[in-house]
Amino acid sequence: MSTVRVGLVGTGAIAQVAHLPVLSRMKDVELVGVCDSDFAKARTIAARFQVADVYEDIEDLLRDGRPDAVAICTPNHLHEVHVETALSAGAHVLCERPLALSVEGVQRVIAIRQRTGRAVMVGMNHRFRGDVQAVRGFVRNGGIGTLRTVRCGWYTFRPTGQISGWRQQRVRAGGGAMLDLGLSVIDLALWLAGCPTPRRVSAVLHRAGDAELEDAGAAMIVCEGGISIFVDVARDFVGDAERLWLDLLGKTGSASINPLRLYQEARGTPSNVTPAGASGREDAFTASYRAEWAHFLAIARGQLEAPDLSDQLLLHRALEAVYRSADQGRDVAP
Repeated sequence: MSTVRVGLVGTGAIAQVAHLPVLSRMKDVELVGVCDSDFAKARTIAARFQVADVYEDIEDLLRDGRPDAVAICTPNHLHEVHVETALSAGAHVLCERPLALSVEGVQRVIAIRQRTGRAVMVGMNHRFRGDVQAVRGFVRNGGIGTLRTVRCGWYTFRPTGQISGWRQQRVRAGGGAMLDLGLSVIDLALWLAGCPTPRRVSAVLHRAGDAELEDAGAAMIVCEGGISIFVDVARDFVGDAERLWLDLLGKTGSASINPLRLYQEARGTPSNVTPAGASGREDAFTASYRAEWAHFLAIARGQLEAPDLSDQLLLHRALEAVYRSADQGRDVAP
């Protein structure tokens, strides 16, 4: 199997706890350099993961490191320009979510991806969780019958003072809890439902005091075919632990993650058909990133087809409608 030369841009938390630990243990991957505008931090992180070359500018990494693929882990407002820069240099790109801060930004990325012929994949790591994969297989094989509704949410405890500066600024983050947490679970809901087109959105967002961005919110997304998606998020949840959940309700069954539960109607009664030993020994977070990278590297090697990013357009149209509905205090059409 051919070795893929990988460069990483942005050495913040997600690079340190997810991407670099996974990449440093993968066979047939050569980490050719890390890049960050904070050169001292980049040098420290590179030393920790035994990466020889450190860069302060993405163009230097692309020119001197000659990576086949680049991971973009920078603050949200830089994703679009860094993806476009890497594509123009001939590299495949794995970009942390969100791909851009607007539908127009996603469209620009799609245009340059088509022009360069390089692949772009957005880091929706939750799609690669073992329980999510089990749910997807169950749903696609007709386990729940006709899908009616998806209920999902994500609560974290992050007091404002512990959130990094750029995440509290609309111009750099693009949004608060609904973008930070909601984007991931809305993506899961749409993806597991087969990417139905949203038709109507109603949302409310909660901001503390004079904060620029919301720390909690909820939205109802009604899609073609009558499928409804309800999402509830908070990053100031006061409780005993973080909560991430997703439930799919169908005519003849249901499916849930975290923990995985699969139920199907059998002779008029609910039957638990959850496979034994479905959760592996590796924690879901690490396993999801390892599987995400394995999938992306197969794309970079030409073994799998590159995504066309139409799902990202659908997602961002839904998300923009959520914010527009909250701002206007009424139902809106995406």
